[in-house]
Amino acid sequence: MQRVAALRTRQHALEAALADAPPPLPFREALRGASVRVIAEVKRRSPSKGTINASLDAPTQAAAYALGGAAAISVLTEPTHFGGSNADLQAVRARVSIPVLKKDFHVDAVQLLEARVLGASAALLIARAIEPAALASLVAYAEGLGLETLVEVRSDDELDRALDAGARVIGVNCRDLETLAVDASVADRLVARIPSEAIAIWESGIASAADMQRAATAGADAVLVGSAVSAAVDPAAAVRALASTARRDGARG
Repeated sequence: MQRVAALRTRQHALEAALADAPPPLPFREALRGASVRVIAEVKRRSPSKGTINASLDAPTQAAAYALGGAAAISVLTEPTHFGGSNADLQAVRARVSIPVLKKDFHVDAVQLLEARVLGASAALLIARAIEPAALASLVAYAEGLGLETLVEVRSDDELDRALDAGARVIGVNCRDLETLAVDASVADRLVARIPSEAIAIWESGIASAADMQRAATAGADAVLVGSAVSAAVDPAAAVRALASTARRDGARG
């Protein structure tokens, strides 16, 4: 990948910059509580929906999410398919006082180093895109940086690999990344399998109070919602409408 290669040429500079990077806010801790926490995403477009909000200003949107009760902000930094950038993440980190997740296709340790230098509290790792041994190595490397990881899964095998890798925050994506179809039954089943000591996140397909109730029934600690809140005329109100759903204690083992 060209982006990874470019980062490797800058690796020594990133390592030097780490000393001056802002301390990360605790991501996992922010996702525990009496209600199902909302991770609200800054999202201009996507392969599944096309343009969602082309004029979206990342820090203004994030501030509205925080006002509405979001526990954390997800910032898409991938430019080609999602219209994001590292500058978006830095601007959001400077504007809000809640944790920020760097959402991108991270497959190499140097990308995690960059995420930490940029001020992210956590970074996404997609289990199906990374070999099992490499996944465990990346989770451990991130922890050494003080960076948390959200390991995304969509099958029993991927969930087992995430657990074997030591993942403590696991997201179940209802969207098939190949077909782009959403199937909420995937999260119904897999969220219930995530051990209670880990954070379980329901990803994709959340747009209403009924969706939040379904996630709560499955045992989700949090949801990650992007399109519905990014497209909202009043993003603070859109988050607020989702952020008061009670967790279901005992829904997971």
